[in-house]
Amino acid sequence: MRTIKNPVLTGFNPDPSIVRVEEDYFIATSTFEWYPGVQISHSRDLVNWRVVSRPLSRYSQLDLRGRPTSGGIWAPALSYADGLFYLIYTDVRRWIGSFKDVRNFLVTAPSIEGPWSDPIHLNNSGFDPSLFHDEDGRKWLLNMIWDHRFERNSFGGILLQEYDPERRALVGTAQNIFAGTATGLVEGPHLYKKDGWYYLLTAEGGTFATHAETVARSRKIEGPYEVMPGNPLISSSRNPELRLQSAGHGALVQHRDGSWAFAHLCRRQLPNGRSILGRETALQNIEWKDGWPRLASGGNVPLDTFTAPELPLHPWPEAPARDDFDSAELSIDWQAPRVAIDDQMASLSARKGYLRLYGRESIVSLFEQSLLAKRQKSFHVEASTCVEFNPETFQQLAGLVAFYSTNSFYYLYLTHAPHAKRCLGLMQCERGNISYPVEKEYPLDDCERVFLKLQIQDDRIRFFYSRDGERWNAVAWEQDASILSDEHAMPCAFTGNFVGIACQDLTGRRLHADFDWFEYRDLSE
Repeated sequence: MRTIKNPVLTGFNPDPSIVRVEEDYFIATSTFEWYPGVQISHSRDLVNWRVVSRPLSRYSQLDLRGRPTSGGIWAPALSYADGLFYLIYTDVRRWIGSFKDVRNFLVTAPSIEGPWSDPIHLNNSGFDPSLFHDEDGRKWLLNMIWDHRFERNSFGGILLQEYDPERRALVGTAQNIFAGTATGLVEGPHLYKKDGWYYLLTAEGGTFATHAETVARSRKIEGPYEVMPGNPLISSSRNPELRLQSAGHGALVQHRDGSWAFAHLCRRQLPNGRSILGRETALQNIEWKDGWPRLASGGNVPLDTFTAPELPLHPWPEAPARDDFDSAELSIDWQAPRVAIDDQMASLSARKGYLRLYGRESIVSLFEQSLLAKRQKSFHVEASTCVEFNPETFQQLAGLVAFYSTNSFYYLYLTHAPHAKRCLGLMQCERGNISYPVEKEYPLDDCERVFLKLQIQDDRIRFFYSRDGERWNAVAWEQDASILSDEHAMPCAFTGNFVGIACQDLTGRRLHADFDWFEYRDLSE
């Protein structure tokens, strides 16, 4: 048996849906407003994971332009049956307030890498859908129902409705099969069948400190469902000393040897209680006792380690820390807020060996801006780049970002000023309020290439610039990195911090910036 340290998917990887197909394990996680939509990670030994697919990569499948912060893709559910992968997902257009405007879709593919179909629209009644493939060949959609009415429980229960693959539509009447427990906020349903029982797993308690995973079962798919004695299956609630907080919202998987595991989201928090890395994915061992799935460790708190079954080690080639932009395509690690990474935003061919970003809308735009970034995966990281940029007006900017959302970010940027054709500034956005920690901008007319760097250590972030890439100068004092977190967002949010590069041209002329390379390193903690 092999001991694995949790979390297994570090950085922003929430709401895991896990499936095994022969010797391959796949975990789908939420991507919210980040494009392409849905992140699927692949492993053959449960130790080594790689991002293998982002299925929603065409506007015909997903158009996130205009989505609010933490809107977009919520809780995708991945399954496999009939020689096809099925991916169910919610596109959230609005989530703050009494109403939630959501749409649930289904796409399929013969391979995890695609091609993925155009979507089938299913319903709009609530979020967190999943698809259950029963032993008799019938298929069933589950999702929570949102109740907007005054003085009602907004999390109105779990709906069940049959899906007909021939008609590519829902059929029959939706039934509310589970109202949840006193923990409340029932969502994230997944259904399994074992030994003649239907087992319903749901997330409850919200996704912060009181988050939990509930188990209920029934002999009939439509219920009634009885709750597991000693429920919940897992929770970090009332255990603030645990390294893994917010445990809940997950899915079961059976190994080839017959044993079981549970993939769930969790948070690793800084001492101030904020989680700059966002919600991550951990694994727990499961034992079936008296007809119920239980944590093999006993109790219901998440463990820092997971014991994997005996599987041959299968490491993947390590991605280089530095991306020199020499390939014909960007690596799969890059994502953008709300928009496709297309030739309207970026080019690897316009100047060989460089990534050219074309300036578009502002860094707070919910529509079409040019920003590319990678997940922050540990508490101590360093990111750097080399950029050539010749702004002609203060409305043109380009540089290095630490980016949680359009409401929370740091931006180390080059721009134009009356006293210098090229100068360096630092912008901070906290809860939507923009400020400038540097009293005056740094003139950089004496160099064509500018090197930019940021370092994050726990709740501190520092910025640097260089003319030659060897001698570095600090920009302002260190700043508070923990503002880049779910807990500090207004009213709250659900992603994690990214680091990357950006370019804006508010004149509309699409002035470009050329990035020679980008380097990201996880440092020792």
